[in-house]
Amino acid sequence: MSVTSASIEEFLERLASSAPTPGGGSAAAIMGAMGAALVSMVCNVSLGKKGLEPVEAELLAVRGESENLRLRLTAMVADDVAAFDGLMAAYKLPKSTDEEKRLRAEAIQSSLIRATDVPLACARACADVMRLARRAGTHGYKGVVSDAGVGVLAAFAALRSAALNVFINAPALKDPTAAARYLDEINALVAAAGIENEAVYTLVRDRL
Repeated sequence: MSVTSASIEEFLERLASSAPTPGGGSAAAIMGAMGAALVSMVCNVSLGKKGLEPVEAELLAVRGESENLRLRLTAMVADDVAAFDGLMAAYKLPKSTDEEKRLRAEAIQSSLIRATDVPLACARACADVMRLARRAGTHGYKGVVSDAGVGVLAAFAALRSAALNVFINAPALKDPTAAARYLDEINALVAAAGIENEAVYTLVRDRL
């Protein structure tokens, strides 16, 4: 059974076990997907509500984007597992000869790139979810606007969680330019997300 087809209880049991996967990266993707799902829910409940006809097109657009992000983030759960497992497999390669050492080093670097790309993609997607939460919180039905707030908080937690995996993997890259590029982008995403999180939370709070 794949991680994403497991029940919530099964997933949490796996997460709590001594197995290295699923781990924090998979949890980050799930949190991000939950944030996107909540944005979709705000739109779905709001559509058809009296008085919200002028913003129906906006709500439909937000829902379309949030559903795409929900599916992408859900798929990243398995991507994270595969990236981590690939990195662990690279570290276990033989290193008895110079040729084996060279091949092992190349495999490790290739796996590190993937193990950095996956959480960075997760962080980017979560930043998009946060922006959609602002739109849903602005135009959504007041009775469910609090869910837009929960959605932005989930996406923010997911983004910062994914960032930790970038922070741990990027410095191990042998290419300092690539490492700096990863770190510069993730630092910018975290900083912008902190501002967006507070803004959307305040927007939602003021509508309650």
